[in-house]
Amino acid sequence: MTHDEHQRADDLRKDIRVVTSLLGQAVVKSEGQELLDLVEQVRHAAKDGSLDQLPPLDAASAMTLARAFAGYFHLANITEQHHRGRALEREREVRGGPLDRTFAALKDRGVGDEELAELLRRLVVRPVFTAHPTEVARRTNLDKLRRLSALLGEPDSRRRARELEAVVDLFWQTDPIRLERPEPLDEARNGVYYLEGLAGAAVPDVVDRLREHLQDRDLDLPLTHSPLQFGSWIGGDRDGNPRVTPQVTREVLALQASHGIAVLRRKVDELRRELSVSERLTGVDEAVRERTHVMLDSLPEVEPRYRRLNAEEPYRLFLTCVEVRLRLTERRILEGAPHREGRDYRTEQELLEDLQLLHASVERHQGSVVADGNLLRLVRTVASFGFCLATLDVREHSARHHLALGQLFDRLGTLGRPYADLDASERLKVLGDELAQRRPLSPQPPPVDDDARTVTGAFAVVREALDVLGPRAVESYIISMTHDADDVLAAVVLAREAGLVDLASDRADIGFVPLLETVDELDRVEAILESLFTDPSYRRLLELRGDFQEVMLGYSDSNKAGGITTSQWQIQRAQRIGHDVARRHGVRIRFFHGRGGSVGRGGGPTYEALLALPFGTVNGDVKLTEQGEVISDKYNLPVLARENLELLVAGTLEASLLHRTDRRSAQQREEWDALTDRVSAAAHDRYRSFATHDDLPAYFTASTPVDLLGALHIGSRPSKRPQQDAGLDGLRAIPWVFGWTQSRQIIPGWFGVGSGLAAAEDREDELQEMYRSWPFFRSFLDNVAMTLAKTDLDIATRYVEALAPEGTHHLLDQVRAEHALTVERLLRVTGDRQLLEREPVLRTTLEVRDNYLAPLHHLQVQLLRRHRDGETGPELERALLFTVNGIAAGMRNTG
Repeated sequence: MTHDEHQRADDLRKDIRVVTSLLGQAVVKSEGQELLDLVEQVRHAAKDGSLDQLPPLDAASAMTLARAFAGYFHLANITEQHHRGRALEREREVRGGPLDRTFAALKDRGVGDEELAELLRRLVVRPVFTAHPTEVARRTNLDKLRRLSALLGEPDSRRRARELEAVVDLFWQTDPIRLERPEPLDEARNGVYYLEGLAGAAVPDVVDRLREHLQDRDLDLPLTHSPLQFGSWIGGDRDGNPRVTPQVTREVLALQASHGIAVLRRKVDELRRELSVSERLTGVDEAVRERTHVMLDSLPEVEPRYRRLNAEEPYRLFLTCVEVRLRLTERRILEGAPHREGRDYRTEQELLEDLQLLHASVERHQGSVVADGNLLRLVRTVASFGFCLATLDVREHSARHHLALGQLFDRLGTLGRPYADLDASERLKVLGDELAQRRPLSPQPPPVDDDARTVTGAFAVVREALDVLGPRAVESYIISMTHDADDVLAAVVLAREAGLVDLASDRADIGFVPLLETVDELDRVEAILESLFTDPSYRRLLELRGDFQEVMLGYSDSNKAGGITTSQWQIQRAQRIGHDVARRHGVRIRFFHGRGGSVGRGGGPTYEALLALPFGTVNGDVKLTEQGEVISDKYNLPVLARENLELLVAGTLEASLLHRTDRRSAQQREEWDALTDRVSAAAHDRYRSFATHDDLPAYFTASTPVDLLGALHIGSRPSKRPQQDAGLDGLRAIPWVFGWTQSRQIIPGWFGVGSGLAAAEDREDELQEMYRSWPFFRSFLDNVAMTLAKTDLDIATRYVEALAPEGTHHLLDQVRAEHALTVERLLRVTGDRQLLEREPVLRTTLEVRDNYLAPLHHLQVQLLRRHRDGETGPELERALLFTVNGIAAGMRNTG
């Protein structure tokens, strides 16, 4: 490490000692010195390898001990985040931020103003927040951790010391675990917490920085456009979650709108206090005066004192009317009342029109410095967040659509046989023909059973949301497990039944997104898109949607099915093929990247991931999921939120403007693709031989805590899909990754890579060149290296020996052999002497964390054994949940 890195590490260790010492004091004050002594005894036993010599603990002591170690990681995490933020601020002073470096690169590469301006018109980066069953942090504790970070940034003083102590005391005394399983509405409130924070400063700050660079080139963003917008799955993701009913979706949208409008009302109020312009002293556009009079005539709610006091302060009076209209809009939405012209806002577009009017007047009479201050930041906030903070995606399993359609078609009896008996090609023709018809299949509401009614009801709620909240409330309907084009058309027909699609009347209110989740489906991307784009009805729908098609790529399930090597390579190839198909048909395509927090689910550094995408596939439009602990890590502190959002925008600009052609020569492309095919095939064979072994189900379920996801109140969604509830095949990707990560085997993040690289050992020089020169291959291996560093097979052995049937232990031998091979082969390709050699700070951090993770793993193994031996009780369950929470916090991601 450099001197500066050593100094930063010393400062970090000092602050971690401060907060953890305060935690120790809080433990003593609350629980007594005996518990702190026990914590220290266990910690020292972990250091000297004598954990097995500790006597077993009663459930109550185990629960409090696990809570103490979990608390350590939460405090250590926020302290690390704080120091990371400070380091980033220092780096900005020396090297600038991500956008500074990107615009320097654009200049060096000769990107012209016209080319950049053309891209800006469609530049939209959309992180999509999703619920996560291992993210159990409560908002009240997130607030306390934010406060702790702020205090760490203040100079030492007696007041600071007292406040730090008080925050840590309250943190310890606040139950971090919910008493009951969270409902989707609870998860939505957590999502809203982060979105409100982003609307406060981070997003406007990033957009301001982007504008500064653009103005240096005499360019600007369109006034009402924001390059940062947000999405959410929380309350809309229905795939396998029976708790997400149509009513829940309705309630989540109302919740988002309530908070979103509250954010805008606060900002309007702040601006009203600021724009105290007197028309006695300066000019105001007549259009603003006229608009104010029109609004006042329709708004008796505007108090007489405002009409009197602000009579000569037209901007204040104008904004008072805007605030009242926003208040009435919120009331209309919550009451489900109809829109009243001139009183509430129908959509955020009407609000933007008012703000544009105001901005034009301020710019003309008070100048651009005033106009482009908080007024423009308000306009950009509306453009970024709308009324609902985030656009809700709705997702459902493809089989559920066919279930509902089967009942509708069979009721009519026009097919001559049951709908369920049709194969995919027959369904495609039937559904395409149906879309070309003007008559509906059934009256509304459709005459279907209760199970199918939840499917058709979702489309009805989407139609209602668009009517009440406007077109940004819901834009995309995602079809999980899309096997063929008929799965997409099935959703379109149901949307037509609900009045969302009417091709004869040129109506297509939402887009339809195939989700390609498995290796087989990724391999069929060309066939699926060709079938869709050549179907006349679907092609007409695309025309009505601006010749635009979104395709979602599932990193998690493809990894679970085929291993990380094949998953990553197939996703890379699917984008290339999908992009070429769309271009042939004159369709603009956006790939929605379903990335999880862990490497095994597509996680890893986002900026590097964007630059590793295939050339030409990013064209100013990026959409990707953010999940669980990753949301907290990226967005809990304003400085980190700004950095991560700026990285997203910078990466999108570079991928769009600097990666329009292949970085490889034609010969390299042919040879490297063929070599990666060979690596992928060998890795896939090795992974499948492990994943399909007859002993694996018993080994996995016994040697990992995966059963806790179903037994404890961790998330709202079941761990298995109801369509496939037998064995590992029906298990979702999140519990698959969760189990392996908690037990430190982390199979999804690396297994098979060593065998794949070994299969190409005769071309090792070429693999080394691929690592140096091909961003995709480099990003892939760097992420695998990070996962290997987090893998601990000594800890994994504890789980296996204590919990797994002896007849399955041979699988651990396979894990050990493949792990050793993967480390060896990866280091040979990268040229490093050890894992994370070029990331010394991260390597040191992981080593320090292991000293505190070991006690939690030890406790989890003991408690799991007792739990499976039949011991029950709330203290035991809570103790287990604290170990899950602590290990997730210590690993920084777990699924």
